[in-house]
Amino acid sequence: MKVAVGETAYTLGVDPCSGLGLRWTADELEAAIKRPVAAILFDDAGKNEIKDILAGLAETEFQQEGLRRVLSDFGPIEHWRVGEALAEAYLTDHRDCCFPWPGARDMRKRGSSLPGADLVGFGIDNQGDRFAFSEVKTSSETKHPPSVIHGQKGLTHQLKNLRDNVSIRNDLVRYLAYRAKSADWNVRFQQAGRRYLRNKSDIQLLGVLIRDVEPHQNDLRASVKRLAQERPLATGIEILALYLPIGSIKGIGEATNAARTRGAS
Repeated sequence: MKVAVGETAYTLGVDPCSGLGLRWTADELEAAIKRPVAAILFDDAGKNEIKDILAGLAETEFQQEGLRRVLSDFGPIEHWRVGEALAEAYLTDHRDCCFPWPGARDMRKRGSSLPGADLVGFGIDNQGDRFAFSEVKTSSETKHPPSVIHGQKGLTHQLKNLRDNVSIRNDLVRYLAYRAKSADWNVRFQQAGRRYLRNKSDIQLLGVLIRDVEPHQNDLRASVKRLAQERPLATGIEILALYLPIGSIKGIGEATNAARTRGAS
């Protein structure tokens, strides 16, 4: 099941550096949370893999119960984590992206945030696979743009760093390379890697802003304009603003957890 494509609220710039504002209904958000977003957030694919490994170690009912506790997820969920899962689901379904190694697998503790890009993987254009890096911000601020857009930790600056700083991109490529050798996505890595080694600017950058206010193009206007300046010819840049129903970000973690709990009962 794909997430909704959304209703277009505004467009900015032109490809290969553009911005797009999209609006989701309450029903579209609920449908996304119940299935694809929850599957991404709780890493169902990864949990199934480690369940197969650990199940053979649990010989008694007491050990089986311990296994269920190890695999359980029903603790507090930060709204930014749901925002990242929403972004991943949207980019996977509507931008032909693949982010094969969830960042949650590298967390040492629940709720931590890893350095680098939020989403690391592949995109596709008319030449085939290339590396795709995404930064995601979630904000309920009523001003346009919200504070998560600007500043040293803001979306615009992070995308600019990915655009301009080869060492950051190299780190992300190595991050995937360590995991690619025996993976079923190794062929995609090799195709993207060949393009990157020929031209280290041949990448796709995707910014995603998750909002729960009325759409306004000022959220993205300055960012699109700034990122278009001095953009390497081979680098594609798109910023998406996904507008959820007003006020829906508050409590979105609890809503996602509740949906998963109901599904597990």
